[in-house]
Amino acid sequence: MDFNTACDIVINTEKGYVNNPADPGGETKYGISKRAYPDEDIVNLTPDRAKFLYLRDYWTPLQLDSLPDIVRLCIFDAAVNSGVSAATKWLQQSVGAIPDGKIGPQTSGAIRTTDPYKLVSVLNGLRIKRMISLPGFTVEGKGWMNRVSDLLVKV
Repeated sequence: MDFNTACDIVINTEKGYVNNPADPGGETKYGISKRAYPDEDIVNLTPDRAKFLYLRDYWTPLQLDSLPDIVRLCIFDAAVNSGVSAATKWLQQSVGAIPDGKIGPQTSGAIRTTDPYKLVSVLNGLRIKRMISLPGFTVEGKGWMNRVSDLLVKV
């Protein structure tokens, strides 16, 4: 899956502007939060600007072009939803690498030798396990589980 296709899926999943007082990210649009981007005008954020931020701050640091096609969307969506650090650590755990949050030679080598379907399965299992542990799960859990299940149908 290429960058633009993955972006379109995530932007569609994230939808438009929300400002839920219970969300620690604060104002959010297309998965871009005011907490993470305090200098961005979230209300007027365009899809093109979101794509620029996704490429610079998510896709490139995660080295997604080097990952197996089936894995890209899962890691990208996890990063937008939960942060690059969490997504990186889940990726590392999924391939048996030390979860230090940095994609280096050990992680890259482990990715190359891991069945991508197993990687996606383990990664999303770790992601779901984390979601279930969050305090907001009783209110938001159904939506979070739908997000992951909709994603798995697309890979």
